[in-house]
Amino acid sequence: MASTLRVALFFFIFSFFFPTSISSKPHPLDSLTPSEFLLVQAIVKQSYPSSNHKLTFQYVGLEEPEKPVVKAWLSKPTSIPPPRQALVVIRLDKQTRELIVDLSKRSIISEKVYNGFGYPLLTIEEQEAAADLALKYEPFLASIRKRGLNISEVVCSTQTIGWYGEVKTKRELKVTCYYLNGTVNMYVRPIEGISMSADLEEMKIYKYIDRAVPPLPKAEGTEYRASKITPPFGPILNAAPPTRPGQTGFKMDGNVISWANWKFHLGFDARVGPVISLASIYDAERKKYRQVMYRSFISELFVPYQDVTEEWYHITFFDNGEFGFGIYAVPLEPLNDCPSNAVFVDGYYAGQDGKPVQVSDVMCIFERHPGDVMWRHTESEIRDQKIREVRPEVSLVVRMVATVGNYDYILDWEFKPSGSIKFGVGLTGVLEVKAVPYTHTDQIKEEVYGTLIADNTIGTHHDHFLTYHLDLDIDGDANSFVKTNLVTRRVTDKNIPRKSYWNVEHETAKTEADAKIKLGLSPAELVVVNPNKRTKPGNKVGYRLLPGAAAGPLLSADDYPQIRAGFTNYNVWVTPYNKSEKWAGGRYVDQSRGDDTLAVWTSRNRAIENKDIVLWYTMGFHHVPCQEDFPMMPTLSGGFELRPTNFFEYSPVLKTKPPLHLSWPNCTA
Repeated sequence: MASTLRVALFFFIFSFFFPTSISSKPHPLDSLTPSEFLLVQAIVKQSYPSSNHKLTFQYVGLEEPEKPVVKAWLSKPTSIPPPRQALVVIRLDKQTRELIVDLSKRSIISEKVYNGFGYPLLTIEEQEAAADLALKYEPFLASIRKRGLNISEVVCSTQTIGWYGEVKTKRELKVTCYYLNGTVNMYVRPIEGISMSADLEEMKIYKYIDRAVPPLPKAEGTEYRASKITPPFGPILNAAPPTRPGQTGFKMDGNVISWANWKFHLGFDARVGPVISLASIYDAERKKYRQVMYRSFISELFVPYQDVTEEWYHITFFDNGEFGFGIYAVPLEPLNDCPSNAVFVDGYYAGQDGKPVQVSDVMCIFERHPGDVMWRHTESEIRDQKIREVRPEVSLVVRMVATVGNYDYILDWEFKPSGSIKFGVGLTGVLEVKAVPYTHTDQIKEEVYGTLIADNTIGTHHDHFLTYHLDLDIDGDANSFVKTNLVTRRVTDKNIPRKSYWNVEHETAKTEADAKIKLGLSPAELVVVNPNKRTKPGNKVGYRLLPGAAAGPLLSADDYPQIRAGFTNYNVWVTPYNKSEKWAGGRYVDQSRGDDTLAVWTSRNRAIENKDIVLWYTMGFHHVPCQEDFPMMPTLSGGFELRPTNFFEYSPVLKTKPPLHLSWPNCTA
């Protein structure tokens, strides 16, 4: 009885200090607020007193309501919203537990111990603690002295270890170290020849080998800070012209953004970063908003390196499932990361102790004026009139940058008035390099798994595979996936001198197996249609996928990293909607065994015709480093587009009027 009274008193006090956690009416898809994180922390800690348990919060995020519940609320937004719930993954006494916390009930409504393979998202705190172990570990200090290095100039980091057929595993990380001494560009000066592993449960170094003393790459020429660089300088660049203060071009109502003919909801998650939901476009002909995309995010990023030597073979990162795009998101720099008309928003995630961690200016939203043409035409053949119409391209961009170790990922969602949504990725930052004894390619007589990009420095071959979760609801949630094959045919009419032409054959996927596609093998258009909605001429309304460059995995199917990354086996997958199927690499990715991935889910070969379906698209980069990538890599860009296909009766930007332009001395109309 006394315990019950203590709990009741605690929540009375909590409610007094944090009333917004229960009294406000957030959108059902809003990310958890700081007060909600604190409430989750309080509820969980009350259930597991810290004096009796070692408890860490590995992931806390919105447990989103089922789609029909959300859509029912959207149809009547003045009604009571569905209950706010959180998905919580904790480590408790060396066990992983999954909890569902109901914030309105202030209680844990579901709890289970996870006994499968793999471990949860790593926290920053445990990674930093593991890295710090090296700096106090006497065998490592002796290795530093042996190399003639100063321990005060050593910085250490951690790497996940993967899984290579072991029957039993434990939570551990590799610890790798770098030498500054003249540069802050730490990743270009690896201290090679040392293999060191840390046990995360015991928080101690348990395996250490000092195998060799390779040369240390030079610090000279690796500085990149503007205040420190020396001549000769690069080209002088002009700044973008400023915009009028307060002129953003869009409106925000809570987390719902309205711009031009688009409206969507913006969220933030520790694991995947930005979450774009409920994207709808206004159809002026029908005088209403029409559904396009229910929910989208980057589900996983697989980065396998191709050096298979003893100290490198384990480097096969899963950046979302092991580290977290949201956790490693960084504050954006006004005017350089985002233009002067950008609006910045903060993001929050739960730290290891459950308290909210704020990432200031983690996302920016801005109207882009790229100087491109949206559409134009000159009527040249009407000779007695001068007819020319041009409309400039204008779009709205949502941007976030995640710096996961050495790489910076620039992530863009771009909405166009034409109805297209473009997804952009920029790769920049610092290459993962290996120290070698070579200073010229003529000296290399062995396989080196990369490019000699500077003295004693190999830029290692690697890949980046980004898998997007795209829950499309094209004019409703009953959709089908159609592969429109482009087929060459022979001309049969003897009166026509042409020999051949091409036409299309439509193939509707019945099951998941029908929708698995490796791009680049045959020409086709891939369209998600609503078979129950047609345009006036009778075409099924739809959106088609315009892929980027086709790139697939080059690892063998039986290689352990590829087993874990089975979701990259195809560029395109289609699954029936299932709220729990959102992370392509599985819920527990650290040391996973590939038994809970998109590839496994689709093996059930479920029906997908005229169903609520999810499109998964994997965009890949094969990266052969070159000298221009060193010591700071210019952005390598890629992307893809979702484009309306018979969705509108005619071009939605046909009747867009030209914008009013400011007068400039060197421009004439």
